[in-house]
Amino acid sequence: MYKDSFIKRFTQLERVNFLLTNRIPRRYATLFMGWFSRIENPLVSGLSLAIWKLFSDELNLAEAKKTQFKSLHDCFIRELKPGVRPINQNPQVIVSPCDAIVGGHGQIDGIELIQAKGFPYTLMDLLADNALVERYRDGIFVTLRLQSTMYHRFHAPYDCRITDVSYISGDTWNVNPIALKRVARLYCKNERAVIDLQLKNMTAKLTLVPVAAILVASIKLHCLDQVLNLKYPGPNKMTCDTSYNKGDELGYFHQGSTIIVFGTKEFSINENITDGSEIRMGQPLLMV
Repeated sequence: MYKDSFIKRFTQLERVNFLLTNRIPRRYATLFMGWFSRIENPLVSGLSLAIWKLFSDELNLAEAKKTQFKSLHDCFIRELKPGVRPINQNPQVIVSPCDAIVGGHGQIDGIELIQAKGFPYTLMDLLADNALVERYRDGIFVTLRLQSTMYHRFHAPYDCRITDVSYISGDTWNVNPIALKRVARLYCKNERAVIDLQLKNMTAKLTLVPVAAILVASIKLHCLDQVLNLKYPGPNKMTCDTSYNKGDELGYFHQGSTIIVFGTKEFSINENITDGSEIRMGQPLLMV
């Protein structure tokens, strides 16, 4: 009885969230939130955090490296205390790059995969790159959804090197479950980055696709000088040359959003991964 009541209430909140965030001018709301969240005023930041905590009992700041925040943005991109996310060092394991809820996972059917039940999309729709489409044909994918209260930084899932990043500008639809069931090819409509990882001592391939969303639409990658956001004018293909060890920080969202992980056929998805389950950065995601 209590469980049914909770599910009903949660679903109602998700619907309200969908209506509020997807029936307004998303671009302007996102630009406004980007400005507002950076206001370094104790009254503004204190009140904003108090309201956030009031409406979400899942905001856990006990793991944060610092306890005082200059702004709402400062809290969104908070770092964690050393050691609170142990990194699985098994060389056969690809770890989760972030804290997340598993929104979907499985084998790619040719070049088609599932956003939500009844809502397929294709690798070309998302990646816009013929070589990557062929690489991940019949491969595997895991969709990782970062809730707004979660830790927003993401990390290297394995020892790797990044030599280029593709940026695909787009919309800022909400990426909550209700929206995913109503808006076809939603991930393919939103702003996103395609990060191709060259894995150390491994022939299998891995690509991360951070997808921005409303009130977020800003992705910071440490291998690039520029922030990728709605104001970024291009170019769409950026070269770099940076190496990372497993668990090193790659960058962060300026709130919560989604990372889609693509792996080639050599990988299998960890047996503990199920849709709706929660995973933390550093825990096993894929096996080789």
